Amino acid sequence: MANNTEVKELLNAGVHFGHLTRKWNPNMAPYIYMERNGIHIINLYKTSAKLEEANEALTKIAASGRKILFVATKKQAKDIVAEKAKNANMPYITERWPGGMLTNFVTIRKAVKKMTHIDRMKQDGTFLTLSKKERLAVDRTRAKLEKNLGSITDMSRLPGALFIVDTTREHIAVKEAQKLNIPIFAMVDTNSDPRAIDYVIPSNDDASKSIEKIISSVTNAITEGLAERKSGKENEASTTEAAAPEAAAPEAAAPEAAAPEAKVAKAPRKRAAAVAAPVPAAPVPAAPVPAAKEEE
Repeated sequence: MANNTEVKELLNAGVHFGHLTRKWNPNMAPYIYMERNGIHIINLYKTSAKLEEANEALTKIAASGRKILFVATKKQAKDIVAEKAKNANMPYITERWPGGMLTNFVTIRKAVKKMTHIDRMKQDGTFLTLSKKERLAVDRTRAKLEKNLGSITDMSRLPGALFIVDTTREHIAVKEAQKLNIPIFAMVDTNSDPRAIDYVIPSNDDASKSIEKIISSVTNAITEGLAERKSGKENEASTTEAAAPEAAAPEAAAPEAAAPEAKVAKAPRKRAAAVAAPVPAAPVPAAPVPAAKEEE
């Protein structure tokens, strides 16, 4: 059951405001509470329940060590998503979605490596050996790559999940994630289709306060998952260290235990050898030689 306090916070943030009734998507009907002044009102009890469900799933994904990619290119959400995702140490896309970001990830990684190569050139002094025209061209390339891909430089493999703000605007990202069976978490407004989304959070995706409220809740859940992973690793390391001396003790005691056995094993051999040795015969006294008779 949704917490009344949480529902009130969602209400104060304006999460319940939907789009105009004439722009609605009929598939969002289960999440709509009522219509008022030509605007659909979202059922916040369902929003709260769905948000809790999404948070639990995101905590598990973060605890497993996978990355969650945040996607929000609309003006109201850019700065909020960038700040919250940075705090949670997660990659994000706030500029134009690069086509093939997921389905052609190898090529995207090449572009990221190119940016890293330019940074290395600047560090080792190779950059200064180029002509002025070449340096300007390299700088422009670096700035363009940083703008579009700078936030995903640490993402060395496909993300474990996507979190999208406004699925109608980010429909290409949704299609790519569907193709690769990557779970999708999204803020879905009354004008969007929720059928393609794995974890629907019915909410107002246009107001900055509403976006900040949902994103804050989600990133907090991710941070919890990362903390669980860290504590689990520390416990595992301490258990391994404690088990190492215990394993070494029996090994050290083994030679000491084997030594008496060796002595015991050798003793019977000596006795057996003594029994088997032939007993020397007693010396036979020599017969007396008769003395020769004297001539008469």
